[in-house]
Amino acid sequence: MNRVDPPKQTATSQPGVIVATIAPRDDRPCSLSSKVRPTHLARKAIVYIRQSTAYQVLNNRESTDRQYALDRRAVQLGWPAECVVIVDEDQGLSGQTAAGRSGFAYLLSQVALNQVGIILGLETSRLARSNKDWHQLIDLCGIFQTLLADQDGVYDPTNYNDRLLLGLKGTMSEAEIHLLRSRMYEGLLNKARRGEVYSHAPIGYVKSPNGGLTLDPDEQVQGVVRLIFEQFERQGTVCALLRYLVRHQILLPIRPIHRQLRGQLQWHRPSRTTLQNMLHHPIYAGYYRFGHRSVDPRKKVPGKRQSGRMFRAAKDCPVFLPDRCPAYISKEQFQTNQTRLNDNRARVECLGAPGRGPALLSGLLVCGRCGYRMVVNYAKWGLRYNCYYALVHFGEPECQSLSGQRLDALVADQVLAALQPAALELHLAAAEDVERQRQMLHRNWEQKLERVRYEAERAARQYGEVEPENRLVARELERRWEEALHEEVRLKQDYEQFCAERPAKLSAAQREQIRQLAQDIPRIWSAETTTAADRQRLIRMLVERVMVEVQGQSEQVKVAITWSGGSVTDHQLVRTVGSYVQLMDYSRLCARIEELRQQGKSMKEVASCLNAEGFRPPKQVDRFTGGMVAGFLARMYEKAGKSYNQQVAGALKKGEWLLGALARHLGMSQATLHHWRKAGWVRARKLPVSGGLWAIWATGEERKRLSRLRRHQLTKPNQEIPQELTTPGRGKKN
Repeated sequence: MNRVDPPKQTATSQPGVIVATIAPRDDRPCSLSSKVRPTHLARKAIVYIRQSTAYQVLNNRESTDRQYALDRRAVQLGWPAECVVIVDEDQGLSGQTAAGRSGFAYLLSQVALNQVGIILGLETSRLARSNKDWHQLIDLCGIFQTLLADQDGVYDPTNYNDRLLLGLKGTMSEAEIHLLRSRMYEGLLNKARRGEVYSHAPIGYVKSPNGGLTLDPDEQVQGVVRLIFEQFERQGTVCALLRYLVRHQILLPIRPIHRQLRGQLQWHRPSRTTLQNMLHHPIYAGYYRFGHRSVDPRKKVPGKRQSGRMFRAAKDCPVFLPDRCPAYISKEQFQTNQTRLNDNRARVECLGAPGRGPALLSGLLVCGRCGYRMVVNYAKWGLRYNCYYALVHFGEPECQSLSGQRLDALVADQVLAALQPAALELHLAAAEDVERQRQMLHRNWEQKLERVRYEAERAARQYGEVEPENRLVARELERRWEEALHEEVRLKQDYEQFCAERPAKLSAAQREQIRQLAQDIPRIWSAETTTAADRQRLIRMLVERVMVEVQGQSEQVKVAITWSGGSVTDHQLVRTVGSYVQLMDYSRLCARIEELRQQGKSMKEVASCLNAEGFRPPKQVDRFTGGMVAGFLARMYEKAGKSYNQQVAGALKKGEWLLGALARHLGMSQATLHHWRKAGWVRARKLPVSGGLWAIWATGEERKRLSRLRRHQLTKPNQEIPQELTTPGRGKKN
């Protein structure tokens, strides 16, 4: 707590001039001293001093002196000088809120402890600008019978008239701050409408002598800013742009706004926040904006000045004027950048940035039933696209889903087919683009070398101008010169290595390689060096959206590709489904298989006929096999109400046994009986049912012969088998 005595005022008399000496207002006798009682004098008096800003504390000295002089007012009211406490911790703080004002908090605590007899302030606005804080103080003073005093008099909060007057003073104080702020803001806004209000210059700009903004005179600064916007157009995302700048060792030009280093050019490493601010700032397209920052009281944190800040979009700013500042990019490019930044957000309604996953249509795929975007799912069984809008918002089943591999392949084939006729143009554009990018990087390196060369020459001149006897200064300047020379050598070596890796001009071999690659676009597409993000960016350049609609629950899918030019192409896709019933031609497939089986064809022959006629199974395989046909028949018979055993029993004829059942009856293995069948020792035929079962003719006499044959093999394995044991009896032939 500091105390500043006010300056003494003196009057000088001159001949013929009458000089009147006016006593300060605070020194006049108080007519309301009758409100001061011994109970008040037994406690201390607090003089509360506050100025709203540091500028007022330093420059509005008269107001400060008047506040410090209130201690004499307390003495005049009867308090001893040693019982007067000056509280000035809140100098330079606003009175709009009690948050962060330690002096005001100390004042309230002392009143609540019944330690204060009177509080003196120059006016009510010094104590509080908020009615909430002001009435809290009045209530406390009323409870503990503490007086309040200002330049107009002494007030007793327990007295109705005084309390009413104090309330009016607080209301006027709060209204006053709003009137002053409104008046100042309207004046500032009127000046902003002329485009004359600037806080500080963004990267790439400096303030001109007339108060406006101009492009930074440093060529390297302008080159880096233009490189940032050009690379964002190529890279597509802020993260990719940041990685590009870090990979090529490109630093950002910063001119600090601090007093010590204000306006001095420095080079800092790039950061995501700085790049986002540059891409969102409309000044780079020549726009002037004012009022893009606002404060949300709901998010305001007491004691934190930067909390609660909200940023308005350019179109929502109170002042938004075109063609008021020199531009780095066109207005069209600025709008394109804003659209891309908005699409890159991870939101359901946004396109989303190209990801590292293999899904090519992430963000582009639209459900043909509800019209909302479909999401990507990476599961253990592969990539799938699902529409969860109805499920999430209405609790209904999901609209549709389909496997992603075939759909991605279809769209990729269409994109590659569209690029094929432009192979020559792609070759020329690619070669020109590569050379332009390399020249920009070389130009940046040359500017770095030029800057470090200048720093070295400047250090040499400073060292040459110092007096040789002044070794204290000469040693420091010599050290700086050596550091500048080392930096120049290091930068030259880095530039030579860069030139060896990326020459400014493409060689004939490199141009030929680009030409061959442009003519074989599918090879570039499937190359290992081509990432999923690269493929996604290429598709997004040509395709605006892809709408899919599954026909019912079948395998047929309608695909509509909307190209960037606005044209739409329709395609038909066959997806994988879980069962045969979902197939569009399920009934025709069943009828055809029954027809082929009635013709006596085996399962393998039926599968070959189905493949030749264009039938396809529901799973991810493209061709039928004999086992698949057998399984299909088994499921078809079960759905028709026939059990498998009934099917087999109906297919057996009189005297026939199933191979497995006969082997168990004879007490032998099925493999041995299969060997006898292949050797022709039994009469067998294949049943027309699923599973490929064999039926063997074995009447009573035939079963006795097979039993004797089995005993002969077991007891006399090395002897020749008699022919009567290996010759089947007369029965039904195969």
